[in-house]
Amino acid sequence: MPAPAAMRTSFSKLFDEIGTVDQVGIEERVAKFTTRSIKKNSKLWGLKTAVSMVDLTTLEGKDTPGKVASLCQKARRPSFDPSVPPVAAVCIYPFLVKYAARWLADTPIKVASVATSFPSGQSPLALRLEEVRTAVSDGADEIDMVINRGLFLAGEFNAVQEEISAVVEACGDAQLKVILEVSELDTYDNIRAASFLAMQVIRQGDFIKTSTGKTSGSATLANTQVMIEAIRDFYLATGIAIGMKPAGGIRTAKQALHYLVAVKETLGDAWLNSSRYRFGASSLLNDLLRQIEKEKTGAYQAPYYFTEAAESY
Repeated sequence: MPAPAAMRTSFSKLFDEIGTVDQVGIEERVAKFTTRSIKKNSKLWGLKTAVSMVDLTTLEGKDTPGKVASLCQKARRPSFDPSVPPVAAVCIYPFLVKYAARWLADTPIKVASVATSFPSGQSPLALRLEEVRTAVSDGADEIDMVINRGLFLAGEFNAVQEEISAVVEACGDAQLKVILEVSELDTYDNIRAASFLAMQVIRQGDFIKTSTGKTSGSATLANTQVMIEAIRDFYLATGIAIGMKPAGGIRTAKQALHYLVAVKETLGDAWLNSSRYRFGASSLLNDLLRQIEKEKTGAYQAPYYFTEAAESY
């Protein structure tokens, strides 16, 4: 069944404004990122930088205050090696924010909370906004919201932006990360379009994010590259720097280094820090720690050498 004329017109106008994506070009570029040779000192720096960018995450129905306490301890001191930094944030459900805020109060680690009817984004807007306000009131420094993909795919772009703007207002001083759920957007063109729609209404220092980690598809080098090229183009046009957070499916240090190569070559060194780039992950952290030890000692540590973070994200 063909798309309604109004929907086709909405997408056509937006693509005329922001341009479309060369799928072959994107996939050729990301393939090259995986072939870069990284020298030992640079690799060790990259691994530690990746640790500092992790949003250590648990988003399970069985999450408890005790589990979050363990996660916060892991976030504070990932390794016995004092040269390994703490992670950037702990990302949890809203009802656990008050516990994490207490356990991380004396640290630079941020408390991030998913909100806005995560992961579907389908509740009435008033309920989603109240969830944001409650999380912020309980101590959340950052809010990870999900866009309404149904509105986007229907071409209701003004409605999508109005909802994001309402969440920005509800956040107050809290940082916002806008989750596009790229696996449900179908095409690279749609990912670029959703990125621009979000960036046009969020603030300097806010983020766009690939995924909830709750669907069959999550972050890939290719869909992340589409988003960081959108960030680059938006920055060149406006001077507004937006952060990036790939999430879900990034489980190895090797993958993380590929993502950092892409960031450096596309956005430059200014994005190689946790204020502009994050990894939404849990199991990634231990592999980063194992690789750091391997670079230092020449030997891999057994998995049980490091305490476990959540393994589902």
